[in-house]
Order: sequence, then C-alpha cells, then structure tokens
Amino acid sequence: DVQLVESRGGLVQPVGSLILSCAASGFTFSKIYMSWSRQAPGKELEWVEGIEAGGDSRRYAKFVNGKFTISRDNAKSMLYLQLSSLKTEDTAMYYCAEGHTGVRGQGTLVTVSS
Repeated sequence: DVQLVESRGGLVQPVGSLILSCAASGFTFSKIYMSWSRQAPGKELEWVEGIEAGGDSRRYAKFVNGKFTISRDNAKSMLYLQLSSLKTEDTAMYYCAEGHTGVRGQGTLVTVSS
C-alpha cells in the first residue's frame, strides 16, 4: 500500500522559511510523479507544485511565484517542499501525493503568524 508521511510543518513568522518532508513507502518512488497540495482553513484543496520521477522537471501553481521549491531524493524515497517568504495566507495543511493513485498523506500544518 502507498504510504506517505509528511512532517516538519510548524509555526513560522511572516517572511520566514520552512522545509517540509514527505517519507514515501509501498511503491517504486523513483518512477512516480509526486506533488504537494495544500488546504487553507475554510478553503478547498489546491495543487501547489509537482515534480517528475527523475527530478529534472518541476511545475508549480501560479501563486507560488518562485517562493516554493519542490525536490526529491529518490535514493531515500523522500519528497521535500522548501517554503520561503511565507505570508499569513500560506497558512494551510500541506499534503504530498503520489502521482498514479492520488493517495495523500495525513498532512503537516504550516501556520504563518507573528
């Protein structure tokens, strides 16, 4: 079974940074497209950024505007999302997702507040 475990969210001040992690298991991570999505309080889930299996091609939502960077370590079956220049509106539960089944983890909460 696909298992995804996000971690390293937390409370951060505006303009701060965080690096989220996602540990993957139960599938051949190195061959699968992966992505991050987020859901802010009271809002719908929105796609943030995705990365191809080899790690050489990334796409991101327009609102990312260069602030967030997705990366992966296929040897460790790990996915990352580097968040920078955070704003209060970036407060959300962040989820990683496996590209074939769409399975997501339980999420990690990022709260941007002073």
